[in-house]
Amino acid sequence: MALIANDPRQLGGAIDAVAAEKAGRFLQLADAFDLPVVSLCDTPGFMVGPEAEEAATVRHVSRMFVTAASMTVPVFTVVLRKGYGLGAQAMAAGGFAAPFFTIAWPSGEFGAMGLEGAVRLGYRKEMEAIDDPAEREVYFQSMVAQAYERGKALNMAAHLEIDDVIDPAQTRHWIIRGLRSVPAGAPRTAGNAISSTPGRRAAPPGPDPPEETRHELDRNPVRRVRPHRDHHDEPPRIA
Repeated sequence: MALIANDPRQLGGAIDAVAAEKAGRFLQLADAFDLPVVSLCDTPGFMVGPEAEEAATVRHVSRMFVTAASMTVPVFTVVLRKGYGLGAQAMAAGGFAAPFFTIAWPSGEFGAMGLEGAVRLGYRKEMEAIDDPAEREVYFQSMVAQAYERGKALNMAAHLEIDDVIDPAQTRHWIIRGLRSVPAGAPRTAGNAISSTPGRRAAPPGPDPPEETRHELDRNPVRRVRPHRDHHDEPPRIA
């Protein structure tokens, strides 16, 4: 079994370009070796801002979605706390309906983005119309409280956005039950474990090297001349 998780001690759990690239490669590796994936989600989303744009974060985080779309192994998603934006969708193999199951602890909270920022953007005109700063702050806090109430895990489950809200002590039971419930997959070919593209089988060996090359190998056994292969068939490298 493979495990991915967000670390709130690193960037508050946000997913930057480096983390997204690493996660995408790890998911490819798990799929290549038929390892079910457990995803522990606690993220405020992807990193944004000038530095994130300079690092081409969008290109790197897209790899998580593309990889998940072609994975053949089951994914079990557990939302521990924060499940915001596209970052949470990526941790859930592309969407909360994509994994074999998506469950949350009672501490789970959901939203399209950080709720404070969403309120400031969505209710900007209403807040600008309030002249008194103290009254404006009261209005802002009330809107944030409503957003948090709507985004609670229990409300998400009530609207069938996720499968269930569980006691954290039942997490192990859910994962074991999920593993036992997964239908048997199609048999893999022998070359699947070295394929770096999910769902893609390794290409057959290339043509034999020419005769003069074989003689050179005989004289210098330390040297190795590999047959040509497509670059997609290289073993996955984890960043």
